[in-house]
Amino acid sequence: MTVEMAEFAPLIPEIFLLSMTCIILIVDLYLTQNTRYITYGMSLVTLAITAILTLYTAPESAQVVLSGTFISDPMSVILKLFTYLITAAVLIYSKQYLSDRDLFKGEYFVLVLFAVLGMMVMISAHNMLTLYLGLELLSLCLYTLVAFQRDSEKATEAAMKYFVLGALASGLLLYGMSMIYGGTGTLDLAEIAAYIEQNPEKDLVLMMGVVFVLAGLSFKLGAVPFHMWVPDVYHGSPTAVTLFLGTAPKLAGFAIIMRLLAEGLGGLTTIWSDLVIIIAVLSLVIGNVVAIAQTNMKRMLAYSTIAHMGFLFLGILAGTPEGYSAAMFYTIVYAIMGLGSFGMILLLARSGFEAENLDDFKGLNERSPWFALIMLIIMFSMAGVPPALGFYAKLAVLEAVINTGHLWLAIVAVVFSIVGMFYYLRIIKLMYFDAPQDATPIEAAFDMRAVLSANGLSILILGIFPGSLLALCASAMM
Repeated sequence: MTVEMAEFAPLIPEIFLLSMTCIILIVDLYLTQNTRYITYGMSLVTLAITAILTLYTAPESAQVVLSGTFISDPMSVILKLFTYLITAAVLIYSKQYLSDRDLFKGEYFVLVLFAVLGMMVMISAHNMLTLYLGLELLSLCLYTLVAFQRDSEKATEAAMKYFVLGALASGLLLYGMSMIYGGTGTLDLAEIAAYIEQNPEKDLVLMMGVVFVLAGLSFKLGAVPFHMWVPDVYHGSPTAVTLFLGTAPKLAGFAIIMRLLAEGLGGLTTIWSDLVIIIAVLSLVIGNVVAIAQTNMKRMLAYSTIAHMGFLFLGILAGTPEGYSAAMFYTIVYAIMGLGSFGMILLLARSGFEAENLDDFKGLNERSPWFALIMLIIMFSMAGVPPALGFYAKLAVLEAVINTGHLWLAIVAVVFSIVGMFYYLRIIKLMYFDAPQDATPIEAAFDMRAVLSANGLSILILGIFPGSLLALCASAMM
């Protein structure tokens, strides 16, 4: 088999990112702690140039290369661009936090960039083997990042839990993929879809493969009943790692669901739709109800993530282009909101103080009216209060669900969204109506203040004018 050099053109962003990450790894060996900002700057520049190359190589229509293992299409381009943007913001938010804890090291930036590479491979995978390789590259980087604070017992415990349960999830996913391969005789997603279309009768091997694949995906996304690792890992990780873990990988998670369920196994919708309904409803119920009992901000946001994954699965359940675009819109919106939420925790943190309890937000309006307003916008968006962006994300998903005849599911989602409003509005109450427990001035670099302010304002502005982002997501599903 020969491969033409032209087939590598869509992979230019991935090749560039891999090359630069290796260069950064070598350059960092010769830097002192006082010159570590060079690694930080090179990482941001690498993400910016990778974004430019992604736009430059973006095809007008889907382009499949390398014997069907890699696809470049509008959906992959949009998801990759948001991945770069969110990762760059993560690095900016994390800079001061890492410096204060002696974690501002080259390994952090290299692992983040390798994780981004894994996400890029996942997003553009058109073959189950390629998809699995991208997923494992991402997972190995995340396991290491969670344990990055080596002298922390919480971080070590969280990393062990994440590694063991993540390995179990990978095994389930791989076992499901092997059963699908055994039933269809191919790993190519397009060929799997064609086989299912030509053989509409229900195959027990394929049905079992779908169950294992869905279980593995639910594990990776932290959906119920495979959610047990999420609160412990979010809580135990350094907040800078939790910020990354809870944002950009969700975009890759959406991509892997689309590639496997929608594109590869779309002909088996009748089989996996019932399972998706169970996962979505349980995630909405348990995520929103258990979050109410949390006093730690990171654990509360972890259960909030579980509830938001329920909405993501509802969009996938619709099984229509409108539903898929609504799910994509919701995933992007959630990543932006999560970025702002954890960014606020990092803003209030300082050396020797984590600012991860709800009480740490008491009286924030007295300490900083501007950032109290930014947090208010983020919490309103998380709760789905108009005109914040989160309202339109939930509305788009609910509309797609109702259009497919699942009115009762939409009602369940609305009811538990109202339940979820309690713990979001509680943060606002603490900020505006309680006296501050800590009067220490908020100290943060200008770049973090500027990006965090832009993060919050973008949620409000895109909420008032959501049409452009909705249209962008809709165009990716055409």
